[in-house]
Amino acid sequence: MSVVKLTDRIKVMERKPMTFMEKIYIPAILKGMSITISHLFKKKATISYPEEQRPMSEVFRGLHILKRDEKGAERCTACGLCALACPAEAISMTASERKRGEEGLYREEKYASVYEINMLRCIFCGLCEEACPKAAIFLQNDKMAPASYEREDFIYGKDRLVEPFLQAKA
Repeated sequence: MSVVKLTDRIKVMERKPMTFMEKIYIPAILKGMSITISHLFKKKATISYPEEQRPMSEVFRGLHILKRDEKGAERCTACGLCALACPAEAISMTASERKRGEEGLYREEKYASVYEINMLRCIFCGLCEEACPKAAIFLQNDKMAPASYEREDFIYGKDRLVEPFLQAKA
């Protein structure tokens, strides 16, 4: 069986003999020590978190919020486009019909009786925000998801997602 060459380019490498200084490794050790010592005098990357906070980016996408309109009614009409647009399948909802006397609570006849976002699955991509035709869901740029030890704390329902009525007026 013969060996097939793919190219005729061959580079012959020569092994150069090491000098005396290279053999004793002192220049390499000194160079490494100088790099280490220079890092001691650089500005530290860590901060004291509760006392000082890093500035957020302008395009940071944080916690979700379900917005209300000017009259205080929920904007979400349970169309499901946000759930379809979510690549992580973190959003689930159940649609219901509006009953008599609830005209001030919901804008349309159909509303989301159950609206949940699993924050453990959410990748904060913002596609739900772009897909919503009623501008009902937004990702806040000033709030992060708080830490917790329990899985149940990361499933956000309407009680944690809907914007408080007082904020909608202001």
